[in-house]
Amino acid sequence: MKVTLSLDRSYSEDLSIMVDALRASTTINTALQSFKSVITAESIKKAVELAEINQATLAGERDGAKIEGFDVGNSPREIKNLKGEVLVLTTTNGTRVLERMQSKVLIGSFVNARAVARIALQLADNHIEIVMAGVKGRFVLEDFLGAGEIINHLQDEELDEMAIASLMASNDKEEVDRAVKNSYSARGLRALGLEKDIEFCLKRDIYNTVPIYKEGIIKALK
Repeated sequence: MKVTLSLDRSYSEDLSIMVDALRASTTINTALQSFKSVITAESIKKAVELAEINQATLAGERDGAKIEGFDVGNSPREIKNLKGEVLVLTTTNGTRVLERMQSKVLIGSFVNARAVARIALQLADNHIEIVMAGVKGRFVLEDFLGAGEIINHLQDEELDEMAIASLMASNDKEEVDRAVKNSYSARGLRALGLEKDIEFCLKRDIYNTVPIYKEGIIKALK
């Protein structure tokens, strides 16, 4: 099995894992503990329309901050306390990247790394592509390290050089936590009073849930 790592865009026609460590990947995993599905929307307008059609809880952020008028932001801790049939989610990066992916798509990060790697190996034919969401097309450290957490459970496969680098960088848990907490994205969340979200997103393997995305809808594989 070939394992590759890419940024912002997906090139695989086999299977991809989207990683948006702070915070969409964690939020989606958390939502699927108490919602039957998550519907993604690239724009705020589309999210509002979808929430009305589906009588859904409306969640989203732009540049980290909760969107005015939405029920909740992109906070896994806040969403953990909610439940319902459908959650509609729009984010600055993660949902935008998802809507451009053409392969079978899973969603992973620190919180479900072991589970998503296991399911990826079952579903992929010969290629697992891990896609770092980044921030508006730019590399961010937390997605690189979150990808490495997943690759740790794929390290017996054929890794490309980016995947090897990510694996090597993520070997020391304390160093990873320190780096993520001091990353550009984390500083932005801290300025918004969302420091506890950072801690939550760094929890390891707290979910066996594996979100699978298809045509704008995310459901859980277990």
